[in-house]
Amino acid sequence: MPLPFLTADRAFEAADELALPFDDRDRWRRPYRPGPWRVAVAALVLLLASYVLFAAVIIALTGSRSEAVVILGIAVVVILCALRLLRMGVWVSARGLRGVRFFFTRTVPWNRIVAVRTVQQPVRWLGLPRTVQGQALVFVRKDRAPEDVTALLTTHDIDFLARASAFDRAADSVEVWSDEYRRN
Repeated sequence: MPLPFLTADRAFEAADELALPFDDRDRWRRPYRPGPWRVAVAALVLLLASYVLFAAVIIALTGSRSEAVVILGIAVVVILCALRLLRMGVWVSARGLRGVRFFFTRTVPWNRIVAVRTVQQPVRWLGLPRTVQGQALVFVRKDRAPEDVTALLTTHDIDFLARASAFDRAADSVEVWSDEYRRN
């Protein structure tokens, strides 16, 4: 029985070369794995939440119930932020293309999408205002001008930083699914 975790007799990059399976086309699927930077940031935020929870327990043991509830509420908000951070990205289903950001989610049905393609353009580095030259997976909508494209994925976002092959696989997957769903 092959185990999916890293072992001494398996190459480090072997797990990244496998495409993600998709059986149910009506479920929202992310066509790529979350990047190591996203997972590391979420782990650090959860570590911070554990310290806040520990502080809430200590405060509750000292007898300040109302203060403990406030600190517990802060810990719950921090945990929810970490989970939302892990959920961010591009999701695909038969209903359309969904871009999940930290504060909002935008879904575009396939019948409103004209094209999905990879372009070479200046992209934001880790979502910050600084731009660098890179690749972006963009889509063109029917109800907007052809120049008004929206970047879904970039080579310099938190999921694909220093992982060009992972970006290529994800972009190819989204482009193939887009072609397939727009034809139907």
